[in-house]
Amino acid sequence: MEFPGIALRQEGGTRPSESRRYRMNGQQPIVFWGALSLVILLAGIAYAGSLEYLVTQWMEDDNFSHGFFVPVITAALIWWRRERIAAAGVVSSWWGLVPVALGLAFYVIGELATVYFLQHLSLWLMIVGLALAVAGPSATREMVFPLGYLLTMIPPPQMLQQSLSSSLQLMSSALGVGFLQLIGVTAFREGNVIDLGPIQLQVVEACSGLRYLIPLIALTLLSAYLFQYRLWKRVVLVASAIPLAVLLNGLRIGLIGVLVDQFGRSAAEGFMHAFEGWFFFVLSLAILGAEMWLLERVGAGSASAVDRPEPRSGAALSSGPAAVVVSGPVFACIGLLAVTTLMSFHAAGRDHAPPPRQNFVDFPMHVAGWQGEPMVMERQYVDVLRFDDYLLANYQGPGGPINVYAAYYRSQEKGRATHSPKTCIPGGGWEIASLDEVVVPVGQGGESGFRANRVMIQKGEQKQVVLYWFKQRHRVVTSEYLVKFFLFVDALTMKRTDGALIRLVAAVQPGESEGAADQRVMQMAAAVQPLLPAYVPD
Repeated sequence: MEFPGIALRQEGGTRPSESRRYRMNGQQPIVFWGALSLVILLAGIAYAGSLEYLVTQWMEDDNFSHGFFVPVITAALIWWRRERIAAAGVVSSWWGLVPVALGLAFYVIGELATVYFLQHLSLWLMIVGLALAVAGPSATREMVFPLGYLLTMIPPPQMLQQSLSSSLQLMSSALGVGFLQLIGVTAFREGNVIDLGPIQLQVVEACSGLRYLIPLIALTLLSAYLFQYRLWKRVVLVASAIPLAVLLNGLRIGLIGVLVDQFGRSAAEGFMHAFEGWFFFVLSLAILGAEMWLLERVGAGSASAVDRPEPRSGAALSSGPAAVVVSGPVFACIGLLAVTTLMSFHAAGRDHAPPPRQNFVDFPMHVAGWQGEPMVMERQYVDVLRFDDYLLANYQGPGGPINVYAAYYRSQEKGRATHSPKTCIPGGGWEIASLDEVVVPVGQGGESGFRANRVMIQKGEQKQVVLYWFKQRHRVVTSEYLVKFFLFVDALTMKRTDGALIRLVAAVQPGESEGAADQRVMQMAAAVQPLLPAYVPD
């Protein structure tokens, strides 16, 4: 039996074409292992930084600790389907150049826009493209799920992750308080802070539920794939993972509230806190197992013939790697990977050199009638934000105080960039009541101005007006996504990725209207903006 692109040894005589193919493949082990070694070497060099970041995320972030197992699971699934892959016909294809070329484009954009997610996606596209070039469309179709499953090891973009975490914090807090009130425990919620009277519990980012949600979705996807029953049952199984993770996390927070109410704050710390997390994760797995058992017995329908491999005599990849033809499409893909590697050397040698600037320590403490007092940020926040210079000061003036914060980044490399207040505000119990884009008038008569984000936040009866914008080189930007776009453009045209976030906060004083606080913070913003070019160069 013969398959396109695979040479199998014949016991008897062979046709001339078969004999030539077999003799051509006599050097195939050397060619195969040489090509594979070259691919690993080039990918290791090109993606060294992104792979280091990825492994660090797996090691340090519990949300993605499952990432170590995903490549192993993918390899096992491909081996499990090897007979179907061989039966589909393994033949090299020029279609592999399409995802590899797209991966190269993503690499360039991710490098210049300093987005690790795009570089991870680029590596995945390279893997898919190489698989397609080696095996062809039919055989690659049999590997769609294993190759797609690799995406579960990639952390989502930081902005999306922070936004999702903030939403989950509020949902989990609400569910926890609802559970406490249901069983008769007096509890109130202010944002993500649960008030138990003498004790307050803050649902921090680590307790948002992402640690349940992301690994549980990855595990549920695998279970649904191996669950050899009708498609609708698999969809139900995967869809149930999201509400299950959110509900169980809310229940966990409620249980912590009960324990803290009975035994004090120690019940929410140390071993007890870790044990509660593990207990509810195991409980979620047990619930999913029970759901699979029930779905198996609901309705008619046997195992899916599409996903269950059928043994075929002689169809297995018995001849091993030597059976794979390393042909023109494969070498073309390796060539594009080599281009990516060369670009990585260029990126490593690129020097971002912004113009000279003054340090924020010299920022005036007397601005338009406000007298400022500089503050020192706690080390834990400095380590997280990773800026090169910052300004933090309380200005006292007409109408009340205004807090001014600016964070400057000399080079907004991957993992070191401005943090949007929109994702940080919900911490400490504050809730976003409204978010709008406004024009801050500058100059006499307000004939010129710039755009900024105006956020009204509230915690109980307390209200604050927050005004923030991003100064990126000569631009004032309000959108976090445009910040990334202009990083790409300016890195390419100006060889600069420096920039800053500017944020002003005015508390609504007792007896003061929101309009008065708005006017106060707008006046301060109009006074601060003209001073910034000396500290954040155009």
